[in-house]
Amino acid sequence: MATQGRHAHEANEGGHGSLPEYAIGFALSIILTLIPLLVVLNGWMTGMPALLVILITAVLQFAVQLLFFMHLREEKGPRYNLMALILGIVVVVTVVAGSIWIMVHNKMY
Repeated sequence: MATQGRHAHEANEGGHGSLPEYAIGFALSIILTLIPLLVVLNGWMTGMPALLVILITAVLQFAVQLLFFMHLREEKGPRYNLMALILGIVVVVTVVAGSIWIMVHNKMY
C-alpha cells in the first residue's frame, strides 16, 4: 500500500533531479559563494567593482538555486510556482525600494 502511494506521488510530481544534477548545482553554489568571499577577503577589488561582483554572483546563485534545487524549469502545466516567485520578488523589491526612499527623504538636516 505504501509503495502504491509513493508511485502515485512520483507520477503526479514528475521526476526530480538526479545525483549528477544535484552535484553540479552544489558545485556551482560553492563556486558562486567563494568568488565574492575571496574578492573581499583578499582585497582583489574594492568599492563599486567589488559590489558588482557580489551582486552578479548573488543573482547567479539565485538562478542556480531555482534551476537545480527548486526544479523551476521542470514544471509542467500552469506555472504557479513561477508566478508565486515573481509576486514574491515584486513584493520584496517594493518593500526594499520603499524603505530606501523613506530613509533618504526623511533625513534630518
